Amino acid sequence: MKIAIAADHAGYSLKEALRQRLSAGGHDVLDFGTTSSESTDYPDYALAVSEQVACGEATRGILVCSTGIGMSIAANKVSGIRAAVVTSEQGAELTRSHNDANVIALGAKFLNIDEASRLVAIFLSTEFDGGPRHARRIEKIAAMESKAHEEQATRA
Repeated sequence: MKIAIAADHAGYSLKEALRQRLSAGGHDVLDFGTTSSESTDYPDYALAVSEQVACGEATRGILVCSTGIGMSIAANKVSGIRAAVVTSEQGAELTRSHNDANVIALGAKFLNIDEASRLVAIFLSTEFDGGPRHARRIEKIAAMESKAHEEQATRA
């Protein structure tokens, strides 16, 4: 699977460890930084990964910051992205099976490499359940997104 990954300074070490494990597991990993623990701005990295996923260059995205929250907020501003902060194995499964999330946000402050690796493995291996109930809800989210873009265009 082609995976886009990035982190800010707070998530750098965890991102590096995840990148290495994913590559060793046979995934094609596109790394969008950061390249050190020097202070950076998380929205820049969320945008880079989200654009890759939204345009289809990457199948899924992984973002890491201190809590995962800032990254997920920024990622969800990109059309077509459904990013979720994941802190548990059940959350990793449900965000895919029920919400068809295409980007996962992780908090380096709360997860060690083994925990994060388990969450990522579940996120990558779980399929969207689809079906009328879940698909209907994803369609409603897409309609909300489309409406917001139309309103922005008319204001411009």
